[in-house]
Amino acid sequence: MASAISANRAELIAIANSVASEKMIDKSIVIEAMEEAIQKSARNRYGAENDIRAKLDPRTGDLRLWRVVEVVEEVEDYFKQVDLKQAEKLQKGAALGDFIVDPLPPVDLGRIDAQSAKQVIFQKVRDAERDRQYEEFKDRAGEVITGVIKSVEFGHVIVNLGRAEGVIRRDQQIPREAARVGERVRALVLRVERQNRGPQIFLSRAHPDFMKRLFAQEVPEIYDGVIEIKAAARDPGSRAKIGVISNDSSIDPVGACVGMKGSRVQAVVQEMQGEKIDIIPWSEDTATFVVNALQPATVSRVVIDEEESRIEVVVPDDQLSLAIGRRGQNVRLASQLTGSQIDIMTEAESSEKRQKEFVERSKMFEEELDVDETLSQLLVAEGFSELEEVAYIDAAELANIEGFDEELAEELQNRAQEALDRREEANREARRALGVEDALAELPHLTEAMLVVLGKGGIKTLDDLADLATDELIAKKRTEQRRRDGSVNKRAGRDEDKGGVLGEYGLTEEQGNEIIMAARAHWFEDEPQAEEAADAESSQ
Repeated sequence: MASAISANRAELIAIANSVASEKMIDKSIVIEAMEEAIQKSARNRYGAENDIRAKLDPRTGDLRLWRVVEVVEEVEDYFKQVDLKQAEKLQKGAALGDFIVDPLPPVDLGRIDAQSAKQVIFQKVRDAERDRQYEEFKDRAGEVITGVIKSVEFGHVIVNLGRAEGVIRRDQQIPREAARVGERVRALVLRVERQNRGPQIFLSRAHPDFMKRLFAQEVPEIYDGVIEIKAAARDPGSRAKIGVISNDSSIDPVGACVGMKGSRVQAVVQEMQGEKIDIIPWSEDTATFVVNALQPATVSRVVIDEEESRIEVVVPDDQLSLAIGRRGQNVRLASQLTGSQIDIMTEAESSEKRQKEFVERSKMFEEELDVDETLSQLLVAEGFSELEEVAYIDAAELANIEGFDEELAEELQNRAQEALDRREEANREARRALGVEDALAELPHLTEAMLVVLGKGGIKTLDDLADLATDELIAKKRTEQRRRDGSVNKRAGRDEDKGGVLGEYGLTEEQGNEIIMAARAHWFEDEPQAEEAADAESSQ
């Protein structure tokens, strides 16, 4: 009998060692799982109401089983309490309120108990394995990792990473790339999420950072930090652009990335299934970088609108199709690379646009300032485009325009201010007709024109405005650039076209926050009054 017991003990420790080694988890976790399983089985045998504990010696395999009971004066719960007389038999010197140990004989696990214990151990080990996998991969986002394709399920590629599994979702694969079970594959660890069924490791071969990491592996200068990839954009499986800069003036960043006879860039191209890569010198000057990004097209002129984050690029007529690229690919990648929307137009289109703007602004000045066509055109030619610019510019600067004098400058400024007042009054009437409260007109940074826009958007009271988030008020609209063939990515347009109610006015985030907080101020003013009223009512 003794040999049987020792064999069982040895077997328990052997099982614990085997499971810990196979699952690569701490042996103490397996021992703890066994103890929990034995406790569960003992409760089934002795009664679930008992507070039963088990302790398994990790070296010898000795098992101790006991229940914890409280010493009380009068027993109410016979499973968890004992009186002082009974307690003295279990532990000498026991006092009221003590928790003492009542040893129990070892249980002989039956078939059902053994199965239940097995499930408890498996669950505990599985949880520990999931925790280990998450801890191992949670800080590896952004790394390139190699695995073996295990299966393809509903278009998603399951990759065996050795100690865990990752998934390359359909939208993160290189189009038209065949995934074959058993093949080795490299991918970027996009993110790691802890989920009920275990850690989910999401991989990508289509992300621009995958290309960056591949270049870092092939180009020692990038790995060492001598050359830096400042921007990257991809149309997976087709074409990509990267902007590089060298921190050492003696090293050519483009040449280093290309390598001897193109060896370095070709290694990356092969890994990305033949994706053509344009390596472009990065520049702090936005205009220069845009010109480089649109290669191989030649650019005549670049006009940057920083407020709208738009760039207008003018190209010769014969360079238009090259600048846009097949299905808008070249200009789209250049837009991603620069982080700005790029509008491509020919010299003729640019000239037509400028002429149209010139006529519209001249007409506006002619009508609003009540001046002749020549004078209004002169103002536009000098760079004036809005009434505010005329009204609030230094009078001396206006008088210095050729053909102007101080008297004319003063008269123009007076007329501009009167025109602005007329606009403000017209907007005030329109705002009131829409039912927008006067209280909104007292908020900072809001003009009557803005209040009209708010009214049309259904925002007519302080509470309406106070309920908005800052982005809902000021975020600019961002519509995907229309391609030259007239088509638009409707889904992208729908996702990005949503801007704030006042997005067109270019308010800063700080100004937006001030407006929202000012609109909410009455909420906090009402709180003390409500508290005083409640106190008065309770005192009565």
